Amino acid sequence: MAPITSPPEPSRLKVAIIGGGPSGLGAAIAFNKLPYVNWTLYEKKPQISETGGGISVQQNTWRLLEILGAAKNIDPVDFFRAPDGISGQTRNGKTGVLLEQSSHAADVPVNQRSCRMVRAKLQAALLQEVDKSRVKVGMKLTEISRLPDSKRIRLQFADGSADEIDLLVGADGIRSLVRSFAFPEHHIRYNGQSAYRTIIRKSTVFQTIPEMPKCPVFWQNTGGKYVFTCPLGTDDFEVTARIRRPLQTADDGGPRTEIVSWGRPFDFSGLAAEYDEFCQPVREVIKLAAEASGDNITQEFALFSGPRLDSVVAFGTLALIGDASHPLSGAFGAGAAFALEDVYALTQCVDFAWRNDASLESALKLYDEIRTPHYRNLYQVLDDFAAVNTTLVSEKLGVDKEIEERVTRASERKAGWMYHYEIDKVVASKLSAEQPGLHTAVVA
Repeated sequence: MAPITSPPEPSRLKVAIIGGGPSGLGAAIAFNKLPYVNWTLYEKKPQISETGGGISVQQNTWRLLEILGAAKNIDPVDFFRAPDGISGQTRNGKTGVLLEQSSHAADVPVNQRSCRMVRAKLQAALLQEVDKSRVKVGMKLTEISRLPDSKRIRLQFADGSADEIDLLVGADGIRSLVRSFAFPEHHIRYNGQSAYRTIIRKSTVFQTIPEMPKCPVFWQNTGGKYVFTCPLGTDDFEVTARIRRPLQTADDGGPRTEIVSWGRPFDFSGLAAEYDEFCQPVREVIKLAAEASGDNITQEFALFSGPRLDSVVAFGTLALIGDASHPLSGAFGAGAAFALEDVYALTQCVDFAWRNDASLESALKLYDEIRTPHYRNLYQVLDDFAAVNTTLVSEKLGVDKEIEERVTRASERKAGWMYHYEIDKVVASKLSAEQPGLHTAVVA
């Protein structure tokens, strides 16, 4: 009698996710729902953590958090949503005059209306849904290579370990090593602006500055300078100041070098005087930010941007998601939403290919056909804003008039559609139009 043997295990798709930010965690959650995927998340920091201040959670973000199962992990006390329905204001930063005000759309469910929260709390909500046994921290990726005579990719890490995988998912941020491997000719540069983010005590702000609006406010000035203020959940209040800063010059007087900081502690008191031209509420809140200490220190973020990618996939085995796929430098305040949209589209396309015995390459092609046009549309919005700026500069208006016109003309070109974009419906429409079974299996 022949011995009883176990049936062979079915082929599995081996996936490596590089980066433990919102995009990487979202990918981990989504891939974990696919039983044939063997995934590992690699994070170079010693633990999964988030750097930065507040983050916007728009309707499209809420919908995706619900799909991932992470929305339930966000306590209402941990985010701020103006009770009077105001979703945002824009004011003249020098005079304080209200230039524009928006409110939540009536057709948006209350639980999906935009809000602001501490970035780390959004990160924590996602992390609760992740299988942590598949997360490896302290793993700095040092080298990526394509295996000869194979479609697989080899990863080398600083500790000497390596991994060989079928699909590499680059979720490693705007200065992505994975993107550099996929598109070595693509380079990003410091764009001349830096942002300074501080979280201070909400109670102190409203006791000290009772006239401070209780909603998200952009205090606009000229020359790319502005301040953003907004209450957050619990007793948190965020202050973000953006300013143009020249490239640093070497101590020996040699060539200038680019600023490379990202989330490093910064003594904001040295820059506070740059905002003396702003109105009294802004000067007061900048003073509070400059005085912050302990856990509420200011962090500096040098902003980077680069040319538009023609594709967010490569080699039939690599996909970019989140900031790695679109060097937008936070232009729309919706990076988490874009990242989770990437995650949804990528994992749905992979699952579609697997279920229809199609190739991984065909899955990534579908993903690219869904997301690259979307980013093209986002860049068109940026081009429209740039055109407004160019026209305003040529008109040589007075400061107050320039600020007013900048807000008015930008408002006319606003594209709020991006905050209500329904990626699940877009993906469903794309996949329903595909003819399955035209390519070889995902894993040979």
